[in-house]
Amino acid sequence: MATREEEMTTQDQTDEEVVEQEVDYNANPIVSYKDVHKSFGDVHVLKGINLDIYPSEKIAIIGPSGSGKTTIIRMLMTLEEPSEGDIIVDGENLWKMEKGNGEMVRASDKHLHGIRDDIGMVFQHFNLFPHKTILNNCVMPLTSVRKMPKNEAIELSKEMLSRVGLGDKLDMYPSSLSGGQKQRVAMARALVMKPKIMLFDEVTSALDPELVGEVLEVIRDLARTEEMAMVMVTHEMDFALEIADRVLFLDGGKIAESGSASEVIEHSENPRLQDFLKRFRAD
Repeated sequence: MATREEEMTTQDQTDEEVVEQEVDYNANPIVSYKDVHKSFGDVHVLKGINLDIYPSEKIAIIGPSGSGKTTIIRMLMTLEEPSEGDIIVDGENLWKMEKGNGEMVRASDKHLHGIRDDIGMVFQHFNLFPHKTILNNCVMPLTSVRKMPKNEAIELSKEMLSRVGLGDKLDMYPSSLSGGQKQRVAMARALVMKPKIMLFDEVTSALDPELVGEVLEVIRDLARTEEMAMVMVTHEMDFALEIADRVLFLDGGKIAESGSASEVIEHSENPRLQDFLKRFRAD
């Protein structure tokens, strides 16, 4: 059985591959939320979200349960529709107001072609295909969505699985993997698509504590070596402090605080945020 050090091959490469990433906040944002609202029945979950995400920016979203953190990124993947407002990706609106009834509807698949392909998402519960090997879990989106020749898809998938420390488990099925390994497969599957922006939805929350570190190490490596933007919904405060360019604190459906990781996590004078951090750290 491979040791933890043998599995995680990325660290040996990191010193040579680190990308100097200075976020240009004068550039055009790759994603813009403009006065976005979301209600589930009578519950108003998001209340006027305005947010720009810039190329290569690493953003962490923190806040109490029910504050709308996951809803924000699910709307970017068109898994949830906004009740009001616009979500612009590379100048294209993901949603539009349906004339007559005032409902928001997703833009046509033709309109969205290529936009969603540039966005990757890793979920809490892996969402792997149980009847496919981990290699084929990565190959399938390349051949079915990107229409990549299968031999090229296999080589790229092997490369990404090796990068996340699973190059020796290509023919295994998800049921034989640990939770941390499953989550790393999910990351490799998203990475093979070469997204411009990667979304992480509390990817360590379903893991046993001893497996959290191996998943965070992969994300840490991506943050250091990839130019793609990353948005992480997380409760890992120390990790957010380490890698995020910006931290957003959501409370009551609004962005109650936004700033550098140090400003928000260590030096905020917002009493609601201070209370949240105290209770979180007490847990």
